[in-house]
Amino acid sequence: VAERSIQLYNKPSFDGETVKSYWRDIVLPITGIHISEDEQAYNRVWYEVGAEGYAYSGNIQPVRTVLNKPIFEFPEEGALVEISVPYTDAREAPSVDSKLAYRLYYETTHWVMDAVVDEETQKVWYRLIDDKWKGESYYVQASHIRVMSAEELSPISPDVPNFQKYIEVRLASQLFIAYEGRNPVYAARVATGARFSTGKYYTPQGRFFTYHKRPSRHMAAGDIASNGYDLPGVPWVIYITESGISFHGTYWHNDYGNPRSHGCINLAPQTAKWLFRWTMPTVPPEKQFVYEYTGTHVEIIK
Repeated sequence: VAERSIQLYNKPSFDGETVKSYWRDIVLPITGIHISEDEQAYNRVWYEVGAEGYAYSGNIQPVRTVLNKPIFEFPEEGALVEISVPYTDAREAPSVDSKLAYRLYYETTHWVMDAVVDEETQKVWYRLIDDKWKGESYYVQASHIRVMSAEELSPISPDVPNFQKYIEVRLASQLFIAYEGRNPVYAARVATGARFSTGKYYTPQGRFFTYHKRPSRHMAAGDIASNGYDLPGVPWVIYITESGISFHGTYWHNDYGNPRSHGCINLAPQTAKWLFRWTMPTVPPEKQFVYEYTGTHVEIIK
């Protein structure tokens, strides 16, 4: 559950009767997918939850539980990893009794520097560095983390010249399309900037390019109690402005097709990963970021 709370209904519609409520971070079984009869809705997908009822898909982040064997040797520059369980708690020291630092969610990405064994429990922990709070690090159980291979980070369509690659973002339809020449090769729903009680955070229109890329970024700003955010491990970040507007993967909602961001272009994590690999410049597996004066062209229109 990605929202503070959700309701289950007796049919895949907000017009149905509420049968149960659940709260953030509860893990539920998705046993079916249904399309609502509301043809005016921007997102008609509903999940069947066990035999209990139906939940709106935009409030639920699909996850899996994949446990991993620990790795004890890492390159000096560290390794890119992703969380492979619904969520895991990062601690200030390699112990379950240590103070909680952050809760890290499925498909968030991070940099692991080394492995540490808790002598008391013999559990293996990875030390993660924080790219926002310089010098800070925290520890996560190694079994909850998947180390990424160089192959899965390799560029997509490297034989296509960069001048033939082009991204169009359509704000009115909340859609992005990637082109190679005149041929669309990928399209997906997005969630762009919106108006909140604290101000307007609309995604800017115009022409941009993808000059600054980070496979992982700790994004934080403002007062969390008043529409601020503190989001470690945002995956596959592709900046297009110096003010911080970017494409990136999103784990705190699954609600695409409707504006709801602070100006960025929210994508499903796997969509963001594809775009990260397809755009220029290429980020080598050992690099935490690449910043260049060229990149793949982006046009954002109404």
